Amino acid sequence: MKFSDFVSVDAIRPSVAANSKEGVIREMTQSLVDAEKIAVGEMDSIVKAIMKREDLGSTGIGRGVAVPHTKHPSVSRLVGTVAISEQGVDFESLDGEPVQLFFLLVSPPDRPGDHLRALENISRQLRDDAFCKTLKEAGGPQEVLSLIHISEPTRRRGIWGCVEWVKK
Repeated sequence: MKFSDFVSVDAIRPSVAANSKEGVIREMTQSLVDAEKIAVGEMDSIVKAIMKREDLGSTGIGRGVAVPHTKHPSVSRLVGTVAISEQGVDFESLDGEPVQLFFLLVSPPDRPGDHLRALENISRQLRDDAFCKTLKEAGGPQEVLSLIHISEPTRRRGIWGCVEWVKK
């Protein structure tokens, strides 16, 4: 499963306004509502479920990255979005550093395989420092999605050839 299979370009936020963990989660969930990926009436329930997951342990995995996620019965397929904070947000990350890159996932409870594959893909992709650096500097939603999309099939060649193509 690739990022581009579940990340909605209409929900990408290249510059979040929130400066708290719950604020970022709420802003990202609202972006999924705005993109019509989740129902308006489910937003509070989804935010609550994500925050409940955060209470178990922060999804701030370190190196400026967090992957807040939950399973929720209101979605029929995996949906996600990406957000970037220039300043960084205290997300109680494992390394204590502020988070700049956020990947939010909401998946149906009956599709645990999709949920795990998405988390695995995100984890693998975000180990690439060059990819993370380039993503933090993306100029807009389409550029974020393009970086995500073109980095997947050309992973062996590295991100830099992809970046030059996106910047053209």
